[in-house]
Amino acid sequence: MRVAVIDLGTNTFNLLVADVHAAGFDIVHNSKEGVALGMGGINEGFISEEAMERAFQAFEKFKRICDQLNVATITGIGTSAVRDAENNEEFLLEIKKRFDIEIEIVDGLEEAKLIYQGVSWSYQFDQTSLIMDIGGGSTEFIRIESGKELEFISANIGVSRAVQLFPLEDPLTRENQIQLINWFEANSKELESFASCEVLVGASGSFETFYEMVHEKEFPGTIENIRLSRAELMDTLDWIIKSTFEQRENHPFIIPIRRKMAPIAALKTKWVIEKFHINEVVISPCSLKEGVLRRFF
Repeated sequence: MRVAVIDLGTNTFNLLVADVHAAGFDIVHNSKEGVALGMGGINEGFISEEAMERAFQAFEKFKRICDQLNVATITGIGTSAVRDAENNEEFLLEIKKRFDIEIEIVDGLEEAKLIYQGVSWSYQFDQTSLIMDIGGGSTEFIRIESGKELEFISANIGVSRAVQLFPLEDPLTRENQIQLINWFEANSKELESFASCEVLVGASGSFETFYEMVHEKEFPGTIENIRLSRAELMDTLDWIIKSTFEQRENHPFIIPIRRKMAPIAALKTKWVIEKFHINEVVISPCSLKEGVLRRFF
């Protein structure tokens, strides 16, 4: 069966079209649109009119692709910016009216579970691991250790929230960095119960950009996970944190939607690596949308 999943992220909308069969799935189409759904209202709890229009434009493209590919069913998943918006009902009703697509709003715990289910397509968790999914509204963490129950956390420390909450300098000052790290800590208290991990598993998104910057080539189009040494990733993270917006604009492997918020994502990743004494980094191309595919088995 050919299915489509649309992940309504706070920064980026992602479309995955796949043929699902007994042995797994084959990717037919994978694309993303920079929507910035959370800009202009996420910290106040609403979706702005301008953000809605950008979302509708993305849906027009996605619906056209799905029609061309003869998709049997479309599943839409709304995450942080959608679930926290007081006007989300108005937004979702308009999507249903214009495109005949139902959107399911998931809470942070369910979002984290879907991310884990997606990453598990490509990673076997043979070491104590911490999955991290850097979002615009929230960031999800899943800790996996052999013989222990999975630990899931969703923290409202997304990059879109941060960039709208703090008057950040360009480039980030030392004071900015301290302020952001204190904010990460204050809004992710549940992480204090997590023990150290050997491996950080970065779930697609920003981690694909990190890979492209390290290797100066596009991220592979398969679902195989890719390993990076801690040293080579940390060098890239430090460059991003210290970079100016102009430098990021001129970098060929930083896509437009990530240029403004990349230093926050990089600082958060470095904070996690140091906090949990990570030795190795694995980048998984799979995340929430691939997790949704498990519902068809």
